[in-house]
Amino acid sequence: MSPEYLWYIPNTVEPGHRGDDTTAGWGSIEYSTELAHAVEEHGWGGALLGTGWGRPDTFTVATALAARTTTFKPLIAVRPGYWQPANFASAAATLDQLSRGRVLVNIVSGLDNPAAYGDTNVDPARRYARTREFLHLVRRLWTEEAVTFHGEHFQVTDSTVAPRPYAVGERKYPTLYFGGASAAAEEVSAAEADVQLFWGEPLDGIAERVDRLRTLSERLGRRHQPLEFGLRITTLVRDTTEEAWRAAEEKVARMAGDAFEGATWTGDHRTAVGQRRLLELAERGEVLDTCLYTTPGRYGGGGAATTWLVGSAADVATALENYRALGVTHFVLSDTPYKQEIARLGDQLLPLLTARTASR
Repeated sequence: MSPEYLWYIPNTVEPGHRGDDTTAGWGSIEYSTELAHAVEEHGWGGALLGTGWGRPDTFTVATALAARTTTFKPLIAVRPGYWQPANFASAAATLDQLSRGRVLVNIVSGLDNPAAYGDTNVDPARRYARTREFLHLVRRLWTEEAVTFHGEHFQVTDSTVAPRPYAVGERKYPTLYFGGASAAAEEVSAAEADVQLFWGEPLDGIAERVDRLRTLSERLGRRHQPLEFGLRITTLVRDTTEEAWRAAEEKVARMAGDAFEGATWTGDHRTAVGQRRLLELAERGEVLDTCLYTTPGRYGGGGAATTWLVGSAADVATALENYRALGVTHFVLSDTPYKQEIARLGDQLLPLLTARTASR
């Protein structure tokens, strides 16, 4: 299948996210639209829109951007603690129809500030169980009529969503992405997700997880199409390998200085299983595989910014092709400043990846 290449829009009102030096416009429709238009113009399929309490509502932003673009696919990050499945299934199906099939969904189980919005479900095992029910029920509501479901976390009786999602070819409803590295999270992906989204682990770690998830899918009796795999990672590209590594080291030095001065680096400092796996990679070495840089995680680069792929466009294209050889077909890439790097990576990296896909 053809790979999907998406960008990342952090969806925040605060400047400085992961070192982005844009000081004005965050949270405005003008700047968000500017980023979405740049995504379209430079060859990306769409962008992941970040979520978290205290940030703009992700679904509202996605709706506004879908109305102002023509090909841009919003990968809408959604927390089951914010939504009932029937409400979300209806809203997403409506937006999918209005945008003619451009909606993608990323389900997030991790904690943000649940007390602020009245979510009392903070136990990780119960949150994953709730997410599994959420995915199961949303998919049924998108594909069946008169759905009745009485689970531990959600219940509906005789529920029919109208309109249905936009169906074209083999696509019947929005793709459901999900991430997580714990045993409970992997069971959710293996049973109910369409795409397991990984962070930037080295190739051996991804290969191990792909094999494990495929085996787990069979053991759980997965009822859907085979699970697909995605990679969410920071990609630092410059004209030459040497320039890229100088830029990476300079950026890490600034992060280290900010950490020393006590400045806020707006990364993700969660200690979930996936984040711990990334932080532990630094013990194996500063550079793993061909160009996976582990040092950023020492200084506050969290989540997808914990490890970076660093190099020329050809270097990074080769690294991404190595992931693809393991079965990864969905890529969510980014670097800061976001707007500048949308263009650089779109113009330099994406053509190489597209050419390699065509030559397969």
